[in-house]
Amino acid sequence: MACPQCPAPGSYTSVIIPLRSSLYSLDALRFYLWIKRLKDLEREKDSLWAGLQVLEQARLWYRRILEDNRARQANMCTRAGARAKEWGGEVWGGAGASSCLLRSQIQRVNGSLGSLMSMPNVISCPSSPKRNGVEVSDSELRWQNTVLVQEVSEKNVKISLLERERDSLLQELSLHLGVEV
Repeated sequence: MACPQCPAPGSYTSVIIPLRSSLYSLDALRFYLWIKRLKDLEREKDSLWAGLQVLEQARLWYRRILEDNRARQANMCTRAGARAKEWGGEVWGGAGASSCLLRSQIQRVNGSLGSLMSMPNVISCPSSPKRNGVEVSDSELRWQNTVLVQEVSEKNVKISLLERERDSLLQELSLHLGVEV
């Protein structure tokens, strides 16, 4: 999904307009702020178009998953009818781990989209954060956040396992000593 009238994302036009007054005048400041606001609006527009492209890809992905689901469901019904005859009417089935993972991912995406849509209008940030003097993109920050969240999640799982192990060791110790710990 592309905007036919819009230039490619990331393309900006530079305008140099000579000022009749000093660079430190109020007119120069207004002009600078006006140009800065236009630049911010261009970036916001580019981000919105990129978001629309991601949503279009997501829509196509959802459609493909739905079609796969319908095909599997039709296949299951066909096989279940054949097996029901073989097994005297008993039909066995179960969802695999991949189905559970896919369902979990879909619910997470749906939740993220829902929370994004329910957020009040967010004011765009005037400038991007910088690291070592270089602008850090929003997607890079999101990726870093995702990696950090994953690491925290893994650490929480390890902590939980260690706590369970500690509790079981304490129970064993209390059984051996006959004392309640």
